[in-house]
Amino acid sequence: MDKAQDRKRLATLTLAALGIVYGDIGTSPLYAMKEVFAGGHHPVPVTPENILGVLSLFLWSLIVVVTIKYVFFIMRADNKGEGGIIALMTLALQKGTPGSRSQRLLVMLGLFGAALFYGDGVITPAISVLSAVEGLGIITPAFDPYIRPIALLVLVGLFLFQRQGTASVGALFGPVMVLWFAVLALLGGLAIAANPAVLAAVDPRHAFAFLQHNALLGFLSLGAVVLCLTGAEALYADMGHFGARPIRYAWLGYVMPALLINYFGQGALLLADPSAAENPFYLLAPEWGRYPLVLLATAATVIASQAVISGAFSITQQAIQLGYAPRLAIHHTSDKEIGQIYIPAVNWMLLAAIVVLVLEFGSSSRLAGAYGIAVTGTMLITNLLAIAVAVRLWHWSPLRAALGALPFLCIDFAFFAANSLKIPEGGWFPLAFGLGIFTLLTTWKRGRELLARRLAEEGMELRPFAAALAADGAGRIPGSAVFLTTNPDSVPHALLHSLKHYKALHERVIVLSVRVFDVPYVPEIDRVEISALPGGFFQVIVQYGFKDEPDIPAALALCPPEMVTVDLMDTSFFLGRETLIPRLGSAMAYWRALLFIAMFRNAGSATAFFRIPSNRVVELGAQVVL
Repeated sequence: MDKAQDRKRLATLTLAALGIVYGDIGTSPLYAMKEVFAGGHHPVPVTPENILGVLSLFLWSLIVVVTIKYVFFIMRADNKGEGGIIALMTLALQKGTPGSRSQRLLVMLGLFGAALFYGDGVITPAISVLSAVEGLGIITPAFDPYIRPIALLVLVGLFLFQRQGTASVGALFGPVMVLWFAVLALLGGLAIAANPAVLAAVDPRHAFAFLQHNALLGFLSLGAVVLCLTGAEALYADMGHFGARPIRYAWLGYVMPALLINYFGQGALLLADPSAAENPFYLLAPEWGRYPLVLLATAATVIASQAVISGAFSITQQAIQLGYAPRLAIHHTSDKEIGQIYIPAVNWMLLAAIVVLVLEFGSSSRLAGAYGIAVTGTMLITNLLAIAVAVRLWHWSPLRAALGALPFLCIDFAFFAANSLKIPEGGWFPLAFGLGIFTLLTTWKRGRELLARRLAEEGMELRPFAAALAADGAGRIPGSAVFLTTNPDSVPHALLHSLKHYKALHERVIVLSVRVFDVPYVPEIDRVEISALPGGFFQVIVQYGFKDEPDIPAALALCPPEMVTVDLMDTSFFLGRETLIPRLGSAMAYWRALLFIAMFRNAGSATAFFRIPSNRVVELGAQVVL
């Protein structure tokens, strides 16, 4: 019975992974081959030798980069089951010396990789939906003027739907993608059967011959070849949702074979008809099947876009928990799935950037110039972080780790270098977008550290303070007071202001701080640490992982009743509200201080973020010079 249940659960997770994980890489056949042979960026002449060479590059790129690197190697580096570049960064930081140069470098790499993910998250929906809708232009040129408006309508509808959550349509994602990959394999298989000579591209010598004989053009073509790999990072990033086994099974048993059959089918079509390079994907289908294929492709690209958007929400939540981003309003769209969240600020930021992209670039071919640089940059950073994990956690020698990663580094660097030449043609956009996000993340982290230092300079130690008040017999009023602070050993400024104004303390004073650890989840049994201090003071530390949902009232309910019992109707929560003042010559550049202050003022409410009842909150202000 257990084995049968395990197989059923594995099958269910594998189907779900098909719907979420493989949307991005699964829609690459819409544009990857077209961009190599008919794109606006150094198209390759459509000759039999070039077709076989490019197909061989597609095949071996998918095998080496996706299958060997991600499926069999990178996915071993899981942080309590979680994957993704943030999880990989926290793994790499676990065994280092806090504050050291190597630690700071790893943080910078991880944050920049996460920032590049946002750049990729802007382009993926735009290029995917545009490439799907462009199939209408293949059916009849009469649709050409309407391609951009239809794509915008689909994209705006997708982002407007985010607030409803994906739970209602999530069950459809898996079956739709199963159908999508089946259609990919069917169309490709029919073309291969008509021209089986294309199977010669399995021989990697065709790839080497193509690069050797075409020299510069072969190198430049890597900027389009890499489009077949877009979405590979999702295999690792979504590992926490489904586990490694379902993702591996889905890739090896269904997704990769379907993709390769379709790419080889497109190659077989080009061998028979070089003019089909204008859109080999749609021209694989018979005329009667192109309308339903456009509808299916649009559905698949919407699913691919949904996966990227959900990933952006998830990374933002992790960045907030780890202290790299200000608090933002987070709405939970499912009562059952903790990972299904909606962040309005991120949603509208992505939509605005995508609308600008579609209006500015207008076609998938022009957008292909902007695509790839963020993907390859993230792949390079993943390699470097994986080396650090291998050395620090797996106890590999630095030489062994470097030599093991060297083939992947060379391949990823070649793709990155080829894409870097497209920076003037649009590649600047994801870099600029990512750099902007990186600046915000690092500014917030640095500003919070500086603010904590300024507050600590004026702070007092908690234990002597509590002992002194107990000895002096300060006035008491019934009930409990909870003071939130970042430093559990220091007296919160809000407590000092409260005592100054009210000349009394509550009979129970709880000094509460929140710690976020570099693990995805903290077990409930370890959620709360509590220490009793003199004079009715209690020091409470609430512990979360970077994917846990903060809930202060729920955490306080876990306090041992023999130590302290918190009745929410008889408890006041005191929060400090600092007014920040910039100054020249501080430890932070003046422009960054102004940026941090703007972010600080617009950060979400701690009341909502920690789920504190708003009618039990008292805020006390103070001025802090940065």
